[in-house]
Amino acid sequence: MNLQHASVDPEEVAYYSRLADTWWDTAGPFWPLHRLNALRSDYIRRVLCEAFDRDAGAPQPLEGLTLLDVGCGGGILSEAMAKLGASVDGIDVVERNIVVAEHHAEGAGLPLRYELVTAEALAERGARYDAVLNMEVVEHVADLPGFMQACCALVKPAGLMFIATINRTLLSYAFAIVGAEYVLRWLPRGTHHRRQGEPAQPPFLTDAEHGGQLHAGRPARERRPLIEDCAASAPWGGASGSTGVRRTRSDAGGCGASEA
Repeated sequence: MNLQHASVDPEEVAYYSRLADTWWDTAGPFWPLHRLNALRSDYIRRVLCEAFDRDAGAPQPLEGLTLLDVGCGGGILSEAMAKLGASVDGIDVVERNIVVAEHHAEGAGLPLRYELVTAEALAERGARYDAVLNMEVVEHVADLPGFMQACCALVKPAGLMFIATINRTLLSYAFAIVGAEYVLRWLPRGTHHRRQGEPAQPPFLTDAEHGGQLHAGRPARERRPLIEDCAASAPWGGASGSTGVRRTRSDAGGCGASEA
């Protein structure tokens, strides 16, 4: 296995290795993620059904679609998507996460496939998916442009990628980091990070950070950031703008922004 790509941060790997056995403890460190998962799973279901002309009310509306869960952790989102009928692969760079995810999926009787591999290595193998789920990962990688280029390469033409991260604003810092980690202690300290200079940067991913791939193949007039905030029902509420989901559509030649 190749975990030597520049996007892998050894400190992040060590941090999540220590927490790996608590992924499925709904009263443990990841309890907010379990609450958020119901919200974002419904959002992803609705968007994918609209994009691929599926009946959102069907028991397994995502049947026949291939999904990749990047940074799958213990498999919380992966399992939710598999229950909706999707064929799901989950990847992570923390070995213990993969072990936990595989064990839980086996116990649930879900045909999930997990692998200890980077997005870059998987893209180099030519893997492609109808949808890529890139949830709460971008703030943890060391080489964001390289990581995003690989993720975009993993999306099939006319496919979708979902990206979720905390916004880079002082308000989200106050709520998601100071409030959630240090004051209320909803999350373990160190779960989220601010990169140097973030308060002066745009609140969302920039063209430079995603290598321009999110707009490839789109007319210039359509090249605009498109955000849907799906955090309104999260434990910390939506007022902080602490979590957003960017939905991107892949056109010929890359991931282009779709209307949200």
